Amino acid sequence: MRIKDTTPRLYRTQCPEPLQYLRNPEPEPGPCVLPPGLRQAVVVDAIHDGDVIPEEFLVDADGRPVPETAYLRSYVIERDWGAALVSQALSQKLGLPGTWRVEIARVVMDFGRFPGITPRETTHLSRRAINYPFSALLGFEQKRRILDHYYDAISARIDTIVADAQVKIAIHTYDRHNPSGTLRPPVSVLTRCEGYQYHSEMPIDAFDPLYPDVLGEFTADRRLRDRISLTLERAGISTEHNYPYLLPDGSVEVRSQVWNFFRRLREAFVATHPETAEDDVYTLVWNMLLDTNHRCPQSELLRSYLHAYRRVSPENEVRFARARRVYTQIGRFVNQNHGEFVERYRHRATRPSALGIEIRKDLVYNFDERGYPIAPKLETIELVAEILARAIHTYFTVDLCEPRVFLTRD
Repeated sequence: MRIKDTTPRLYRTQCPEPLQYLRNPEPEPGPCVLPPGLRQAVVVDAIHDGDVIPEEFLVDADGRPVPETAYLRSYVIERDWGAALVSQALSQKLGLPGTWRVEIARVVMDFGRFPGITPRETTHLSRRAINYPFSALLGFEQKRRILDHYYDAISARIDTIVADAQVKIAIHTYDRHNPSGTLRPPVSVLTRCEGYQYHSEMPIDAFDPLYPDVLGEFTADRRLRDRISLTLERAGISTEHNYPYLLPDGSVEVRSQVWNFFRRLREAFVATHPETAEDDVYTLVWNMLLDTNHRCPQSELLRSYLHAYRRVSPENEVRFARARRVYTQIGRFVNQNHGEFVERYRHRATRPSALGIEIRKDLVYNFDERGYPIAPKLETIELVAEILARAIHTYFTVDLCEPRVFLTRD
C-alpha cells in the first residue's frame, strides 16, 4: 500500500493529542507480513517528526508574541523529516496494526531526553526535554506545562506500549554531514547508550545502581541489529552501528530497558515473597526503581535519601528507613547465587529489544538550498521500509528459531 505525505505545511499550532496512533488498514498478503501472533510484539514509532508548535508557546511569559524568526530555523533543523513516513511504511509492510508518532515538534520538547531545560550551548547528548530556544523564550509556568501536559501524557501511553513489546524500533533521520563536514553513513543502527560506552557502567545519576551495568552493553538483541545491518548492506546501503553518536541515556530505548528489567525483577521478587505484594513501603521502592522518567516527586525524594544521604522530614524518616531495608533486601535478591537472576534475564530469548534506526535526511526528503524541506522521496521511503521489514521478518522467522550456542557466559 502506498503511503501519502501527511505534512503539507511547515508546522501546525494545534493537535488533539501529543501522541498519535496512525492506524493501518488490514494487511495485504506480502513477503514481510509477520504472522498474526507476532504483530503485537513489534512497536514502531517516530518521536522527532512532530510538526506541532502549540499556540500557547508562541507567546512568552508576559503574553508577547514570539517572533517566528526566533524558532523557525531551529524547527527545520531539529525535525526528523521523513521519519514518520518511514515508520508508517515499515509498520504497514510488517502487517502491524499501526505506528506511533509524537506530534509535538522537537524544537519545543524532545521526549527522548530526561526532563529539564536545554541551555543554548550544549552537546547533542547532553540535552534535556525542553529544547532551545523555547527553554529560553518561555516562562516557568509554560515550561512546567510542557512537562505536565505533554511529556507526562506521552509517557503514560508509552509505558503501556513498551510493556507489551518484544521489539521496539524508533525511526529517526539525521543530517547529511557531521559538524566537521564529513559525510554521515546512509543508515546507523543505535543499540548502546552513552553512559555505558564511555564509562563501562551505567550512569548512577540517571538510573538506580541496582540496574546491572552488564545490561548496558546493548539495548537490543545483537542478532536483530546485525540482521538489519546485513540486509541493508546486501541492498547496497552502507550501515554503521552507534555512529556518529550513541543513544542518549535519557532516550526512550534506554529508559525502556531499565524499566522492563525492574518490572521483571518485581514479578520475580513478588513471586518469591508474595507477602510483599500489597505492602505500601515495597510499593514505594518499586515505584522509585520504575521511575525511569524522573517525574515522580516521592521517588526523587526517596532516591536522594538512599543515594545522596539527604535529610528528610521527621514524618518521612521512619518510612524511608524501612524503605532502605526493603531496598537492601531487593538488592540481595538481585545478587544472590552470583547474579543468577541477572544472567537469566540477560540471555533470555524474550528479553525486550529497543533500538534506534537513523536514516540520512537527504535520502528520504528533498530540501532547497537553504535546507528547508520541499517534499518527501516516497519511492525511497518505500524501498528503505521494504528492506527493514525484510530484515525484521527474517529475525523473527529464522534467527529466533535457531538455537544459540554460548562459548562463554561472561
